[in-house]
Amino acid sequence: MADRRLQVFLTVARLLSFTRAAEVLHMTQPAVTFQVRQLEEQLDTRLFDRNNNRVSLTDAGRLVQRYAERIFETYGELEAALRELKGADGGALVIGASTTVAEYMLPALLGAFRRAHPDIGIRLRVGNTETVVAMVEEGSVDLGIVEAPVTHRSLVVQPCMVDQLQLIVPPEHELARRESVGVRDFIERPFICREEGSGTREVIMEYLGRAGYDRNALRGCMELGSPEAIKGAVAADMGVSVLSGAVVAKELALGELAAIPLSPPLERPISLVHARQKFRVPTLEVLMQFLRGYCTGSRTAVDEPPATGIPTERDAT
Repeated sequence: MADRRLQVFLTVARLLSFTRAAEVLHMTQPAVTFQVRQLEEQLDTRLFDRNNNRVSLTDAGRLVQRYAERIFETYGELEAALRELKGADGGALVIGASTTVAEYMLPALLGAFRRAHPDIGIRLRVGNTETVVAMVEEGSVDLGIVEAPVTHRSLVVQPCMVDQLQLIVPPEHELARRESVGVRDFIERPFICREEGSGTREVIMEYLGRAGYDRNALRGCMELGSPEAIKGAVAADMGVSVLSGAVVAKELALGELAAIPLSPPLERPISLVHARQKFRVPTLEVLMQFLRGYCTGSRTAVDEPPATGIPTERDAT
């Protein structure tokens, strides 16, 4: 609903990269540049400085960013108020979830919610963490569920549960029978990782930094766009990887992969992310209350059979 040029500007301003903004918005880089230039012409001011391939906001750009965030927050409140005016049957809640959460954690959780609240419709949009956060900010989803830290000032972030990641190798791999491994044990081995913008990739890179290694130290990091692709590559002995235990539970049970705990442990929060709005539809409050109770209970998100009948839209792999 909001001005597309302002949406594009705000994405570039947050990422400080025209290339990454284009990926998140599913646009070409020239199209992103064109939208920003149109906004600069409309406002008669330069919003970005571009020096030595680095992008930074001008003073005017920082001012526009602050107002743009407030504008999108107001748009979000307007859309929520309209949905409330239409009533519960006026439209479904829209959830954005990062790939790992959507494929391996949400089916059971949403199945339990549908059984408890069959009158509340839910649509699911799937993308990597960066994409989901952008959808929450622009108001195209009511709630985001992601598996990486989120620090955006315009969003409310509520940790829900903790996910533990492990080193994944073929069953016959020399590390497969180790009780634990450290970064030094796999840093020189061929590594398979997710794409830029993935929450899984980001927490791995931060883990390397805490261990004293450069973020780009993984040798020949092969980028694949989904956990399923990574599992297949590891099983084919193309390299090792670090994935959530929830992602590989089936393969571990079947003996197709082996998982070794990391030392020190690598954990990440699964968080609920929503806009700082004074007004939210009651159905969203019901869903958030259910999620909080589910996350703090004794069950995990893989204890229930998969949900069915929840429309899914995939925005990124």
